[in-house]
Amino acid sequence: MTSSGNPAALIDLWPAAGARVRAGDLEMRWIDDALAVDLALLAGRGVHDDDAMPFNYPWTRGTPREVARSVLAFQWSARSLVTPKRLVLELGVRVDGQPVGIQSASGDRWAELREVETGSWLGRAYQGRGIGTRMRALMLHFCFEALGAESVTSSAFEDNAASNAVSLRTGYVRDGIWRAVRDGKAATQVRYRMDRSRWDAVRAANQELLGADVVVAGVDRLLDDLATDAGNAE
Repeated sequence: MTSSGNPAALIDLWPAAGARVRAGDLEMRWIDDALAVDLALLAGRGVHDDDAMPFNYPWTRGTPREVARSVLAFQWSARSLVTPKRLVLELGVRVDGQPVGIQSASGDRWAELREVETGSWLGRAYQGRGIGTRMRALMLHFCFEALGAESVTSSAFEDNAASNAVSLRTGYVRDGIWRAVRDGKAATQVRYRMDRSRWDAVRAANQELLGADVVVAGVDRLLDDLATDAGNAE
């Protein structure tokens, strides 16, 4: 799917393609082909240090072309997974119109559980500027206020200081640990959770982190899609 040709028809057929959320210079939006290519090339230029691996699946390993192709392949595969049974919402992040990374929210049995897990990455050139914290805060607002989530979780390897700090700064509470295999060795992951009552308590603080009012667009018909299996292939 792309936004070229007839974007109105695309949004009519697949409402998630119209999803947008903005706070000041920070915008998150559906990833069409043009944005996917920009983000793929950005990832190919590097996401983390060579001796680190913050992800469960090492998609950032390889040549710049291989990493870029991994991003495209995943984004193309994820587009159809916007259903009540399996929700995978990948949003491209732009600052002042410049693509900087991806923020996602995903979960099974959305219609019943209303729970998603957030994930994200930023290009190396945009790290250390507070963008990661702001885009998480914006996704939390989108999940709770626009989609009607009941809980949002996140996780990070114990040695991923930046991701753990973002979870704590945006108000998640620690929700246990588990062991995972990373690069053939055992590693500890930390789980975080934010339920709706916790969000109500930290919403104002997250609004301060964003520094601007939140504007959401293109969600009403998406909510209709997520409330029923009509039109979905599953």
